[in-house]
Amino acid sequence: MCGGSPKTPAVKPAPVAPAIVAPIEADASSAEAGNQERKRRLAASGRSDTILTSGLGVAEEARVGRKTLG
Repeated sequence: MCGGSPKTPAVKPAPVAPAIVAPIEADASSAEAGNQERKRRLAASGRSDTILTSGLGVAEEARVGRKTLG
């Protein structure tokens, strides 16, 4: 037997992380365009997506029919 311990390889230093860059702020026209698109989608959704009931719940039977494409 050799009687000695094995040599360990040299440890490399950890890589340095790149500097953090501040995000670019959007200009006012981009923000306004986003607001207009959000409002357009909200107006296009209409009231059909809302469940309208009273505090007593629904008194009529559910309207079930054939599926439609739309």
